[in-house]
Amino acid sequence: MHILIIGAAGMVGRKLTQRLVRDGGLGGKPIDKATLHDIVQPSAPEGAPFATTTVASDFSLPGEAAKLVAGRPDIIFHLAAIVSGEAEQDFEKGYRINLDGAWKLFEAIRAVGDGYKPRVVFTSSIAVFGAPFPAAIGDEFFTTPLTSYGTQKAVGELLLSDYTRKGFFDGVGIRLPTICVRPGAPNKAASGFFSNIIREPLAGHEAVLPVPEDVRHWHASPRSAVGFLVHAATMDTSRIGPRRALTMPGLSATVGEQIEALRRVGGDKVVARIRREPDTTIMKIVEGWPRNFDARRATELGFVAETTFDEIIRVHLEDELGGKIA
Repeated sequence: MHILIIGAAGMVGRKLTQRLVRDGGLGGKPIDKATLHDIVQPSAPEGAPFATTTVASDFSLPGEAAKLVAGRPDIIFHLAAIVSGEAEQDFEKGYRINLDGAWKLFEAIRAVGDGYKPRVVFTSSIAVFGAPFPAAIGDEFFTTPLTSYGTQKAVGELLLSDYTRKGFFDGVGIRLPTICVRPGAPNKAASGFFSNIIREPLAGHEAVLPVPEDVRHWHASPRSAVGFLVHAATMDTSRIGPRRALTMPGLSATVGEQIEALRRVGGDKVVARIRREPDTTIMKIVEGWPRNFDARRATELGFVAETTFDEIIRVHLEDELGGKIA
């Protein structure tokens, strides 16, 4: 089995690679080769029980996607994207990477022909939904995004379903919740503060909260995100039907509930490291985001996530901090 991960240098890509190295296979089949791609050179994993190739390129440029699929990978994880805040600030770059890049990848797969039909797992986002929202967004709710990032992901979902319908590949789109708690340094995602107000205080640093505590959002841990990807790559897709994009399960919580979970896990001194500093730009973006879901289709298809925010924090402590709080 040959695995291709596009966006392998990102946080989720690295964790997915680690999972594959640990398991040595996917869906009961051994992995023979993994190709790790990103705009920067991904790090080759240590101790991998399979051959690993790392590639750095801009896959949205003409001919680059064709190079990636020339080896006819059996499973393609398409994780690469310009994140929400940057896609909103740089309109051209967002469309070039998030939309043109995805389309060129799909076209490159189609061009191989000769019966080639890989499983393609495409990471979409709950940003495909736009206000006004019901109390909980169900599987029948329409996609009317209110950001460029959400629009790019929604178009990607449509392309994924159409190319699957035509038999060019077997696609599964997973609408990721906001992944929290993200390890590492803050990025340009407008949703970054959801992780920052947990990660930084636990590490002994001050964090800035740019929105009110009544802001509610949909979350899952990085561990759950990797689980979503693995399940999407190995599931029986005949059960999905023609609508290939699925809203992943998660946890709806307010910022205030996040902070109280942090207090229960880390104590008052950790919570005191959060500094309120309102940011009208971020607040405006957040106003158009969904808050709660009824992810029934994905749950019935076997996708699982955390059920409490305390659990999400403890996953971060276990996976990133060795169980220790600064």
